[in-house]
This record gives sequence, structure tokens and C-alpha cells, in this order.
Amino acid sequence: MTIILGLGLIGRRVVFAGGGAVAARRIRRFIDERADVLVVAPELGAETAQLVAEHGIRWLPRRIAESDLDEAWLAHAATGDAAVDARVAAWCEQRRVFCVNSSDGAHGSARMAASSRAGDVVVGVTSDTGVDPRRAAAVHAVLREVMESGSAPLRRRRTAAAGSVALVGSGPGPVDLLTLRARRLLAEADVVIADRLGATGVLDELDPDAVIVHVGKAPGRHAVDQDGINDLIVRHARAGKRVVRLKGGDPFVFGRGGEEVSACLAAGVAVEVVPGVTSAVSVPLSAGIPVTHRGTASAMHLINGQSGVTAATMAALADPAVTTVVLMGVGAFAGLARDALGRGAPADLPVAFVERGFSDDQRTVRATLATAAVAAREAAVRNPAVIVLGRVARAGLLIPAAIRA
Repeated sequence: MTIILGLGLIGRRVVFAGGGAVAARRIRRFIDERADVLVVAPELGAETAQLVAEHGIRWLPRRIAESDLDEAWLAHAATGDAAVDARVAAWCEQRRVFCVNSSDGAHGSARMAASSRAGDVVVGVTSDTGVDPRRAAAVHAVLREVMESGSAPLRRRRTAAAGSVALVGSGPGPVDLLTLRARRLLAEADVVIADRLGATGVLDELDPDAVIVHVGKAPGRHAVDQDGINDLIVRHARAGKRVVRLKGGDPFVFGRGGEEVSACLAAGVAVEVVPGVTSAVSVPLSAGIPVTHRGTASAMHLINGQSGVTAATMAALADPAVTTVVLMGVGAFAGLARDALGRGAPADLPVAFVERGFSDDQRTVRATLATAAVAAREAAVRNPAVIVLGRVARAGLLIPAAIRA
């Protein structure tokens, strides 16, 4: 019968007999747990030698002796010689030191588990009798997928002593484009402060006790201003909550994430930023438009449509090798186009409006810089939309019909 325990090995001696590839794989895990690792082996493999050098691990360049176990809490025998490994296991048995015997796991007093971590939750899988590492790995893979999907109940049921904030980019909309880190943080969250756009469908998957605060902004209508959002984030974190600020796209691409980070730091609140798939690249992609393409465009210029036409934007529009992408620019586009044309931008420059990217209602409206404002008005183009200007926006560049045109 095997009992699975979580061992705290911080600062405690773990002795490795052997310095080959098996030892290297295992040593990494004990380094992560901040154990006091001692390696005893006549020679080291390249990977183990690198770990010893990088982490200052003590190495005794000789065969293992029983006395090497004097201060050990755990031993790992992986010398490549089954007889030596068995002898190490026997020494450990006499000394009441747990031992992982890599030559014959069924005869070791301890076994390595296939494990994954999600925040402060660690899940491990091992076998009892009849050691079968492949089966354990297969079961572990299933459990890891559940943990990474965000569907596991990872949220703490008690208030943490110190709160924290994660600014999470949720991408252009589909939940399955969220990063694994984003899904894990959402599963652990006590409070989620959510935008109007992005992968808002993930909110339906959260712990029912998690508090969801909607602060989404629409053109001309801000339910909560930025100062109010900053205050909400800090206030919940100071109350000891794990706060996720769920933002559309990427937090640092016109998402005002920098302001929220600054607010947290000024308040002494721990904060991290999790990148998201930005709509500047992904939404054109969903319509079959590459923002760069060999032989067509080798650079991208990204602007906020409310910022107007700068000298840098004019240079981008005049360069046939540059794609200009406009976010939040539908309402301001007519003025932007008029200004650009008046300053010499090419009238025949291809333009594409990609509305509601990745949704069932996605559509693409194509025109040229000279006709795009009228075309957008006649087609009643509305936000959210990404506007692409440049040769990559012409119809049929890659495929006869856009993926979701």
C-alpha cells in the first residue's frame, strides 16, 4: 500500500547517487523545491554538470559511500548499476531514510510522481504495485489538462492574508485562445473585474462564489472611469482577495494596463501581467489577412484611431512595405482618411474593416483609402472592428475568399 504525501524539503538534504540523465531530470524538481542537493558520482553527464555549475550544487566526484547519507532526508539512486542502486536502497532502509531506486522502483521506499502545479495546488500521480510510469504519465496528462483548462475548483475558500492582482489579457474573444496561465489565475480568483470585450464567455465557467464586477467601456459610454477601475482593483486586493483584471486583447496594447500596474504598485499591492492575443494581429488573421507577408509587407505600424495622423503614420502609409493597423478607429476613420489623403497618402491604398472578429457575425468590408469612409458608412460598420491599411488588405492575397469574410 502506498500513501501519497507532500514533503517539505526546503533546506533539507537530498542525496543523488549518480549523475547521468535520469538524475538530471529529477534534480531540477528538487532545485525548484529549494532542497539541499548533494550529488555523489565519479562523473557527471553534460546536463547534470550544467545544473551543478548553475545552481552551486555540491558534487563529490567519487562512488557513493554509506556515510554520504548521514544528513539525508531522502536519497535517489540512479547510478546505472542495479547492484549499486540496491545497496544504496539497503543503506537507506537501515537508516530510515526514504529512497527512490531508479533501477527498480518497486523496491524503493519512495517513488517519484508525475506532478503539476496550479498556483499553490500540486497534483501528483504515481502507481502502487507494478510500477508503470507510462500509465501514471497518461493519467497525469488528463489531470493537468483539467487544471490548466480553468475548470478545476482552485479558488481558496478562505481569505488570503495578502491580496494580489493579475492583469490578464483575454484575447479577441474565443475562450480557447486564453493562455494556460490566464485560465489558472481565473480559476483561483476571488474577484474578477471584467471588460466588455474579449473572452467574456469564460466568466460562465468561474467558481459560483467568485465576485464578478463589470466595468466594460463602450464608445461614448464608460460605466466606470479608469480612476474608478484602479480603485476597485486596489480596494479588493487590500481586502486580501485574489483579483483578476480581465481585459480584452493584450493588457499593454491600448489597454491602459500600465496605469493599472502603476496604481497597484503605488498602493503596495502585488501585481503581475499575463499577455493576451492582441486583436491587432489576430482579428485580421481571422479574415485571412496577414499583417506581414513575405514580398508584400515586412513591418507593421499600430495606432489608436483617436490619436489622429502623425508623421510616423504618414511615413507608414507612404511605405508600401508597411501595414498600418488601426484599433478603436471606426468613429474617427473618416477624419483620419481625409487628413491622410490631404497630406499625400496614396488614394488607392487597400483598406479592410474586419468587424466582430471571431464571432458568428464577423464580416470584412474592403475598399481603398479614397473610398473607405463612404464604404464603411454605407455598410454601417460598427465597433468592435480592426482596420487594416496596406497591400496585405487587398482581396485574394492569400486565398480566393477570406476565411470569414
